[in-house]
Amino acid sequence: MVYYFSGTGNTKWAATELAHALGDNMTDMAAALYSEGHDGGLDHTLMPDERIGFCFPIHGWQPPHIVRQFLSTLRLTNAAGHYCYVVCTCGDNTGEAMQIFAKDLAASGLHLDAAFSLVMPETYVALPFMYTDTIEREREKRLQAAIDLKRYTTMIEQRSCGEEHLVKGTAPWALTYIVGAYFNRWMITDRKFTVDEGLCTRCGRCAKSCPVGDIDMDKGLPQWKHDKRCTSCLACYHHCPHHAINYGSITRKRKQYYLGLNDNIKIDKK
Repeated sequence: MVYYFSGTGNTKWAATELAHALGDNMTDMAAALYSEGHDGGLDHTLMPDERIGFCFPIHGWQPPHIVRQFLSTLRLTNAAGHYCYVVCTCGDNTGEAMQIFAKDLAASGLHLDAAFSLVMPETYVALPFMYTDTIEREREKRLQAAIDLKRYTTMIEQRSCGEEHLVKGTAPWALTYIVGAYFNRWMITDRKFTVDEGLCTRCGRCAKSCPVGDIDMDKGLPQWKHDKRCTSCLACYHHCPHHAINYGSITRKRKQYYLGLNDNIKIDKK
């Protein structure tokens, strides 16, 4: 089983390619958490020798809070002894995010056998020093990610243990436990999103793209729910075809990015 969470598409691409190559099933963590039948716990009975994989983006050098929430509600039957791995996507580096995730796994009775990171195009543009990559840099990252994912897939298929292929960056502890802690405590919110009524065509693409269902279109224009489910993944911002959605004023002159599953970045099966 591959459990995944994705905002703008980078992680969904990785999880889809990985699950297809391994012949494993996929579960969208956000969809599972916010499904109508969700009763506070998610049950899954593992088949003999079934792999347990987690795929998610790094948010502020930590695992997204929705991933940690999902893990806290996941109830696995026959989990002991199953191979467990994580593939995370990041714009540049992961910090010590996997250290946090490994502890969360341990609290759920799982042991992390291998951890991998994929450097993908930048998507978070809501801070003064953060921008999308150039088209050339986007392509470089995506092509390299396909190469890396193919290599990681082989290791996962062979159930290699003790593998850690992570781009942690400079001063990873400070990035995760100081900068990241502040970011994830105070800057994950939907209250700064705005919509330009003159540009918005009421197409609803923002609502459809939101992985956690945080946007209502009942009044024609997008309305954020302000119920703390937002992950600040900026999917609504990046998916808007008319750049009508912004996060405060900082994104008004920023570019957009979205990796769809039809993009021509594939694992070479030869």
